[in-house]
Amino acid sequence: MLLTISITALVVQALVALVVLLKDRKESSHIYFSLLSFALLFWALSSFMFEAYESAQTIATVRLTMFFVVLQNTFFAFFSYSLAKTSVSKRKRNSYIIFSVITALVALSPILFTGLEEGQNGTYPVAGPGMLFFIIHALASIIYGFRCMVSALHDANDHEKKQLEVIVAGSVILWGVVPATNFIYSITLQTTFFGLFSPLYGLAFSSLIAYAIVKHRLFDIRAVATRAVGYVIITGVVAVTYVVLANLLQAIVFEDTEISTGFLLFNITLTVTLIILYPYLKRVIDHLSNSIFYRDNYDTQSFIDELNQALVTDVEVESLLKKTAKIIETNLKASYCGFYIRETAYFPSRFVSTQSKKLPTADLERIRQVSPEISQLVYTLDSKPLNNEEKILEEVMKKNDIEIIGRLVSTLKYEVAGVGFLVVGPKKSGSSYTDQDIKVVEIISNELVLAVENALRLEEIEKFNVTLQKKIDEATKELKESNDKLKALDEAKDEFVSMASHQLRTPLTSIKGYISMVLEEDAGKINETQKKMLGQAFFSSQRMVYLISDLLNVSRLKTGKFIIETRPINLADLVESELNQLQEGAVAKSQTLSFTKPKDFPMLHLDDMKIRQVVMNFTDNAMYYTPVGGKITIELKDKKGSVEFTVKDSGIGVPKKEQPKLFTKFYRAENARKARPDGTGLGLFMAKKVVVAQGGAIIFSSKEGKGSTFGFSFPKERLLVKNEPSSNGKS
Repeated sequence: MLLTISITALVVQALVALVVLLKDRKESSHIYFSLLSFALLFWALSSFMFEAYESAQTIATVRLTMFFVVLQNTFFAFFSYSLAKTSVSKRKRNSYIIFSVITALVALSPILFTGLEEGQNGTYPVAGPGMLFFIIHALASIIYGFRCMVSALHDANDHEKKQLEVIVAGSVILWGVVPATNFIYSITLQTTFFGLFSPLYGLAFSSLIAYAIVKHRLFDIRAVATRAVGYVIITGVVAVTYVVLANLLQAIVFEDTEISTGFLLFNITLTVTLIILYPYLKRVIDHLSNSIFYRDNYDTQSFIDELNQALVTDVEVESLLKKTAKIIETNLKASYCGFYIRETAYFPSRFVSTQSKKLPTADLERIRQVSPEISQLVYTLDSKPLNNEEKILEEVMKKNDIEIIGRLVSTLKYEVAGVGFLVVGPKKSGSSYTDQDIKVVEIISNELVLAVENALRLEEIEKFNVTLQKKIDEATKELKESNDKLKALDEAKDEFVSMASHQLRTPLTSIKGYISMVLEEDAGKINETQKKMLGQAFFSSQRMVYLISDLLNVSRLKTGKFIIETRPINLADLVESELNQLQEGAVAKSQTLSFTKPKDFPMLHLDDMKIRQVVMNFTDNAMYYTPVGGKITIELKDKKGSVEFTVKDSGIGVPKKEQPKLFTKFYRAENARKARPDGTGLGLFMAKKVVVAQGGAIIFSSKEGKGSTFGFSFPKERLLVKNEPSSNGKS
């Protein structure tokens, strides 16, 4: 029984070590734990053999046992170091490795144990001078190892602490009990009896590690370790059963035959080996039998996993369908597989298949038309037709060598056409499709429909983007052509306005001149009524001259011919001259036109004609939009650094929301359009252009229903005429 337990313990140790190592062969903690486990395993095996069998009681066995003790102490130190993740200098690490190698060599030499002697309690080894060397290495390794574990416990989180606590517990048992029994007691009592229990010490350590694996996910191999433990239990049960049955059989049938312990151990080892190798042998035999007798078999789960992988890695419709068809064909061992997909907003219906298989479009359309009348998701050629639609479907399937049709319908109501269907040809082996095959096709159809629908939507979106870009390009082209036409029309309009303005300007100037001569009585005396009427005609002709001038200036702005021609002028005289022409109009509307001319005003470099036009425009607008009896105040100020001209009225004002657009071309406020429908919206636009072009700034403020203030200001430093006397105030 002890033999069986010992073998089971050794197998458990070996499996745990292998599982941990195979989980991650690059992680240092996994490597050192596995090395430690194997060192423990061989130490336990050699200790057990020395005590259990007289033939193994040699000094070589003892030295080999001590060699494995040195290895396990060394690997324990490195394992603890890897858990703590502490840093050690390269010099110290190399020194420890050299020290361990020397100690291992000492363990194999007569320096550690000189030989064996017979004592009262059996054979025992005689310690040599190298024992001190061995003890120093053991103490250094164990103390350093526990120190690293304490450090790791201090820095670990709650989950890691639970794992480390189990490791520490196992380490305390192993490095506390083993030295006391197998080393101290062996020397003092001169016995190696406790060597029989060496596998149990290793089993205790491995059991605690196994507990940590299962309970606290040590090394993150819980699932693998759980299966391994189950496998070990089965192996142990078989081994124990074998030993019991062998002993019973020998006692009953072969009473006189004595079975040696070595032979029994050989049989147990052979049995355990066969148990371990059984899954691999079974896999080889299954593979051979499947390839011979079950050629059409496949792993359903692997099939579906492979299909799902394809569905999540490809979003292009035809590529997805080709890849999926190939997977179905390969697993079902079919002669071909294909997909029919209905037409979409941008694409016609299509058929995608393996083996370049082509099916007539008319037959595919017949399947599509008939399939909604069939209350099945998957239809096979073996199905018995129940109605005319199914008979039609059967004829089409026989004609095109189709064995299975799987519909791609995203609803449980099969009375809809869906996105299409898949077709599967006969098996290459000539066998019929099984119920399992039909069930798999049904699962595939349900899996595919969503992926195909998503791929179709993405395809439509991409095509829509291309179409949209094309339409945008066409619209942009049309807009450009329209814009070019508008530019041509605008140029023609400007040319017409310029030509018409030039043609009108000459006769208007002539009319204005003759009216002026009549008013000055060059052609004879006129009465007051005639003078008043002619004054209105002169004022209107002057206004027309300014309007034509505005039109010409707008045309010049567009052609780049708008030029400011400055000369020294007296702005006070200019304002007075323009206001004198407007006095009669103000009197006619019972308006008060107030202007106090400055006595001394500096001479400025300005464009005479264009500034006159601005003064006339501001004043004329004030008169026009001020009701009968209103007041208009004109001011001209000579300030320290600038000159300012303002026209303040008590008229209709400008609505606040329309004020930002007031000085743009052809723009007129809504209340201004009602008061004066014949306005052009060019006066204020040109006034701002003239003022800004000469380095000035527009002055404007208004409140609807309360009146407005229009004007301009010029900096004196730029426009002041040097070394010339100011005006004395006379015009």
